[in-house]
Amino acid sequence: MMARANHALDAPGRSIARQRPTSRDRFGRFTEWVARAMGTPAFLVILTLFCVAWIGWNTLMPENTRFDDAALGFTALTLMLSLQASYAAPLILLAQNRQDDRDRVQMEQDRQRAERNLADTEYLAREMVALRMALEERNAQALTRDVLRAELKALLAELENESRHDLPAAQGPGERADRPRS
Repeated sequence: MMARANHALDAPGRSIARQRPTSRDRFGRFTEWVARAMGTPAFLVILTLFCVAWIGWNTLMPENTRFDDAALGFTALTLMLSLQASYAAPLILLAQNRQDDRDRVQMEQDRQRAERNLADTEYLAREMVALRMALEERNAQALTRDVLRAELKALLAELENESRHDLPAAQGPGERADRPRS
């Protein structure tokens, strides 16, 4: 029985506690939705049609069916629009604050990415310079080695020519001059 309970906790794909979005995050998404909705031409058209219908109803309909008096300057409409504005302004500001926070995080990530790119670029530039220097050094060494070999061969040939001329005619090439002949 105990093994079965432990197995259930170890089983992949089963989540004991599901994480829900916090209420602050949910409210933040709501404020962004409001700000996006109020910034559309459709919202302006709907609000304009609402105001036209309100004013039309309260001016063209019979006196007993009107609910807002035109003589008082459409007080109820003014209150409704003021109420809408008093809620819209803070919601839009909250959405802007949330966007500012996202922008700040994005700018920090961009800055870190730029620093990494700069460090990588500097590293690659140093490596390329080191490779160029190593290639130039190797080419210089190879050239020096070749020149040295040519010089040594020329000197060796010159020494061989001189030694051939200095050997007595009686001695062969395999005999030494300091050894007496028998």
